Amino acid sequence: MEKDTRDRVRELVKQVLANVPPEDEPKKEEIYPKHVVVNSLKEKAEKEFDRDESAKNLITEDDLRGLDFGAKLRISENAKFTPLASDLIREKNIQLIRKQSRRGSLKVQTVAVGCDHGGFEFKEKLKIFLGELGLQVRDFGTNSKDAVDYPDFAHAVAKAVGERSVDVGIIIDGAGIGSAMTANKVPNVRAAACYSVALAKNSREHNGANVLTLGSGQNDFNQIKEIVEAWLSTDLTEDRHKKRVGKIDAIQNQYSR
Repeated sequence: MEKDTRDRVRELVKQVLANVPPEDEPKKEEIYPKHVVVNSLKEKAEKEFDRDESAKNLITEDDLRGLDFGAKLRISENAKFTPLASDLIREKNIQLIRKQSRRGSLKVQTVAVGCDHGGFEFKEKLKIFLGELGLQVRDFGTNSKDAVDYPDFAHAVAKAVGERSVDVGIIIDGAGIGSAMTANKVPNVRAAACYSVALAKNSREHNGANVLTLGSGQNDFNQIKEIVEAWLSTDLTEDRHKKRVGKIDAIQNQYSR
């Protein structure tokens, strides 16, 4: 009887051990690659500043409270500091990023705007914002929230840019991707879908983008204003970037003959 019991226990232990994975077997979640940021964009994807105090003309010690050593602080172009604030900036090695005046930093004068029904509300607000920046705005629609096809309006904006009747174009649909694809079919257009200030600057400085596409479902309007202002304030200046953009245009020319 005791022998039968021992045999049953041994068999049970064998069954349990057979179902236990070896210690060196990777866990299921380790088999799949983790999300990574492309190295060339990693630094750009980081925040440009840790705190924004650019609305103030006088920075006090209270405005610096909680900032870590080496933090980045955005301030207005003509900001001044209390003596204690100046001491804290030196002690904490805080990096000051001065916000440039809007009109003085803009690289364009005329802008074409367009949208589908999903971007209509943001497009209407954007027109006001662009006007406040002193820019001339041409609106290519749509003019209501009634359902429309985004390629029609993306094409109209891109055509105006490609024919150089305006300096740049901005298009808003739900995600920004479809409008970018459409706009890039038009000769002389380099459209970029951007969801952050860093990408907006990169698209202009490195790629010479002349059409910006935005997603109403990807950013709120305050973010869109920041993206647009950064995009309009950046330009393609370095020869190495101009050479690469020239190669983009040369590729297009091969297929448009």
